[in-house]
Amino acid sequence: MFHKSWLASGVAAASLMGMFMPMSAQADFVKDRQISLGLRNFYIDRDFKQDDAPKSRIGSWTQGFDFRAISGYTEGTLQFGLDVSGQYAYRLDGGGGRGPDTIIPYDDSKGEQVRDYGRAALTGKMRYSRTELKVGEHRPMLPVAFYDDSRQLITTYHGFLLESREVENLTLTAGRFTEISSRESSNREKMYLFNGPDIQRRSDGLNFGGATYAFSPALSATYFYGQLEDIYQQHYLGGTYNADLGNGYGLKTDLRYFDNSEDGKALYGDIDNRSYGAMTTLRKGPHAIGVGYQRMLGESTFPTLNGYAPQPYLVNWSTVAFVKPNESSWQLRYDLDFAAYGVPGLKLMTRYLRGTGIDRGNNALDQNVESERNLFLSYVVQSGPLKGVGFEWRNIDVKTRYGNGAASGADYQENRLITSYTFKF
Repeated sequence: MFHKSWLASGVAAASLMGMFMPMSAQADFVKDRQISLGLRNFYIDRDFKQDDAPKSRIGSWTQGFDFRAISGYTEGTLQFGLDVSGQYAYRLDGGGGRGPDTIIPYDDSKGEQVRDYGRAALTGKMRYSRTELKVGEHRPMLPVAFYDDSRQLITTYHGFLLESREVENLTLTAGRFTEISSRESSNREKMYLFNGPDIQRRSDGLNFGGATYAFSPALSATYFYGQLEDIYQQHYLGGTYNADLGNGYGLKTDLRYFDNSEDGKALYGDIDNRSYGAMTTLRKGPHAIGVGYQRMLGESTFPTLNGYAPQPYLVNWSTVAFVKPNESSWQLRYDLDFAAYGVPGLKLMTRYLRGTGIDRGNNALDQNVESERNLFLSYVVQSGPLKGVGFEWRNIDVKTRYGNGAASGADYQENRLITSYTFKF
């Protein structure tokens, strides 16, 4: 399933560029290159607690590879570069009797997960002054489109992205993505509404533009507009403020607002969703305590893209996400860096989230409740022959209560064990 021809095309394109560029122009193109191979061993097990669940347990054990060759730029006023990337994953376990696990593509005809999958892509780039244009594959971190590395292969987007920093403290961004490669797919496909009723209704592209301005090193604000053609329009407004409270205390506050509505032909019907959220985090040395609140307004669920593309600009984004109509949610979070206690590289994050008041078409809003507890522990070896090797354990416990019987919702506990290392050449 791994499209080796794409990678071959990338190598050929890079070779051709090298042949036709003068040696002087190649200097920075080659000198500033960054070549890496990321290795990730990923085990996931989700244990459903319902007797009537179609599959009591889902999961897999895979070995993944993420190759990236990022060039520098040629010399001159108008500069050029070319990036090559390739991702591949191989299933290590038997996979028998397990259903789709959101990591490995599932073969319905065989009733099992596929043995391996992967993809490769190119990104051409051009730079003038402090303005950069990239065409091809992207791993964006934008309010309207965000890459996903929470599973084995990373969700990527395809199209063009323009970013300009010509004005001091101001970053302007614009672009158009026409396809997405979701985390459990070898293919590029048009975008659709993940939580919509019919995935065959696909959009021709996601158009977007936005700006971030830093008023000071401590205060910044962002506005973005996104249009998933004929499906939805999205406005985003956010602000971040970092306050120094003295005596080693710091307080970070994030304010986020989204406004979502249907667009054009409205392929998924009317979309009525607005959300606002606030997250404040108090930090003192290695300790950080955060409290977040998020509210969904309107009659629709917050729109997400195929492959359950993440939206971490929502302050309570998580496995559950807490994005259902009328839902109010809050979280309490604690982070600890053990470097202060003589164990550099060891970090802990734990949090509890709870959502209530979900509108599921009944009047018992107070009975519609979902909650999630996270415990993430990670360690990166700091020295010796294993320096740079990372280990991580993620424990996720989800409970939902929407009603009785089959309508009660899913309860499950999930464990993820991740070992990672990146070779840099």
